[in-house]
Amino acid sequence: MATIDAIIGRLDELLASHSFEDLGPNGLQVPAQRDIRRVLTGVSAGRELVERAVAAEADLILVHHGLFWRFHPVGLTPVLAERLRPLFKHDIALAAYHLPLDAHPALGNNALLAEALGAADHVPFAEIGRGATFDEPVPSAELFARVARVTEREPLVFDGGPPAVKRIAIVSGSAAGELPRAVAERYDAFLTGEPKEHVMAEAREAGIHFIAAGHYATETFGVRALGDLLAEEIGVEHLWCDIPNPV
Repeated sequence: MATIDAIIGRLDELLASHSFEDLGPNGLQVPAQRDIRRVLTGVSAGRELVERAVAAEADLILVHHGLFWRFHPVGLTPVLAERLRPLFKHDIALAAYHLPLDAHPALGNNALLAEALGAADHVPFAEIGRGATFDEPVPSAELFARVARVTEREPLVFDGGPPAVKRIAIVSGSAAGELPRAVAERYDAFLTGEPKEHVMAEAREAGIHFIAAGHYATETFGVRALGDLLAEEIGVEHLWCDIPNPV
């Protein structure tokens, strides 16, 4: 059991959350008065996740996609109110870490994706991604199979790159716009969550594999790792809540 201040202080420091210019606030978004003994993690702070936290008697919800975004209307919309009401009623805190959790070199979505694919050697790519190198080139078909295995869904593949992949750039979520950077830096493959219509032709003409493995599916790794870290360091109970999204 730990105080919410202790947990948020640890996560803010670990993820350097204040150093990112983001689309929404990182850190504590909904406070609570109780100490924290049970943490429920998930990708997005939707109503179903909140309801599952209530049912699990969680004290803190920890997510990658929080409640508040610059692209949403200002003010309390009916949808947002329905998400907040159970949190207030049951005194459940909610914290979110977006870009800081994508970018972390050890616990971030992209670092963990690279390692799950078999590339332990990775360096920063773009603002939040990782550029990974395999010890030995991986046949492209095997790489696509690995992506399906670790994300638990079939990726959309634009197979325009070399027969074997030595270097892959990874940016989780919605980052198809980073393809030109991957081409310029001579990667053999680029992995992100969501595709764009124009990307297929650009990837094939540039001779690079483009892999769209799902926004949700590429962003389950970091928040789960954070929950496991809190369980190990602080002794809270960690529950992972999987609510898959086809996007």
